[in-house]
This record gives sequence, C-alpha cells and structure tokens, in this order.
Amino acid sequence: MITRYALFEGSVKDGQTEAFRAFVNDELVPLWTTFEGAQEVRVMFGEERDDGAPEFPLILAITYPDRAALERAMGCAARFKSRDKTGELVGLFFDGRIHHHVTAAQSFVV
Repeated sequence: MITRYALFEGSVKDGQTEAFRAFVNDELVPLWTTFEGAQEVRVMFGEERDDGAPEFPLILAITYPDRAALERAMGCAARFKSRDKTGELVGLFFDGRIHHHVTAAQSFVV
C-alpha cells in the first residue's frame, strides 16, 4: 500500500481556525474521497496527529493499493478540482505552502 501525504507547512491565519477546519471537512475531504483508487482518506489537525507525525497544522493522508493507483489518481479530474479548492483554502485561511510526501509505509517519515 502507498500513502500520499499533503503536509500543510505554515500556520492558520489569526481568527481563522474554525473556518479552516470547516473548509477542510466540508469542502476538501469530500473531493479527496473521490480520487480514483483512494482506499482511505484521513485528515489530522495539529493536535490530533499520530505519534511521531511531523508538527504541521494540517496533515492529509490518502492511501492507495499501490503506486500505479496513486499515479492514476494524480491524473483524475477530482484531483484537479481539489487542487483548485486547496489553493483557495491556502489563500483565505492559511499562510504557507503544501508539501507532498509519498511513502510505502503506513507511518510518517520525519
């Protein structure tokens, strides 16, 4: 199995924490679950992260059965729609950037 992590590097803008969480849960997660081949979508906000996970205000983890499925998902229409919505999120509620990391392990690499 392969997991692709999106690590939001930066910080939520002052006074925008609730709006940030609502946007992620209500707008982005439904899009991420439609990625072709996605088996599991997990979102962890900073205080909810797994032991050993890097300290970021938002971590997205999408698990695929194999690398070929992940590569197909990167070309699907839902991913492009999600990318546009994520850009909107970063601009409105977040100061920073998104770093993507792909690993074959089901754990975080620090």
